[in-house]
Amino acid sequence: MEFKDIIQKRRSVREFTDEIVSDEKLRRVLEAARLAPSASNRQAWKFVVVKDANKRKALAQAANNQAFVGQAPIIIVAVALMPERIMTCGVPSYAVDLAIAMEHIVLAAVDEGLGTCWIGAFSQENVRRIMGIPDKYKVVTVMPMGYSAGETAARPRQSIEEVVCYEKFTE
Repeated sequence: MEFKDIIQKRRSVREFTDEIVSDEKLRRVLEAARLAPSASNRQAWKFVVVKDANKRKALAQAANNQAFVGQAPIIIVAVALMPERIMTCGVPSYAVDLAIAMEHIVLAAVDEGLGTCWIGAFSQENVRRIMGIPDKYKVVTVMPMGYSAGETAARPRQSIEEVVCYEKFTE
């Protein structure tokens, strides 16, 4: 599949089959995250792979009771190991680093025939407790991954003219 096709095919999947994802596919998806760039190449992250049904159910509850999260055969919990680090531009490096790495996961998953959904609605404290993550770290996302139970329609997007400006910012 061409990269353009992968991007266009990407959807936020909220209904998964119970089909198991092979270790080989999972490894290729995780390898995409490992290869992602990061600020000063610190790679200050951990990706916790959750397959256990009870932990997935608990994570779904921690994700504002979004049941579909726990229905996916895999959940990847992205953890920032240096959440206090701010880049010179004033932006926390973990926000950029893990956004890039997780999007690598998303696109690699599409290439493997899998679906994902970035989850931002979750209890930081509950996810930390469930996963045994120390308070000094920050959970960035809880991402279910598996085979989509059906086709997910494309959501509307703004036109290129609405999101791009040239030479200076315009509203």
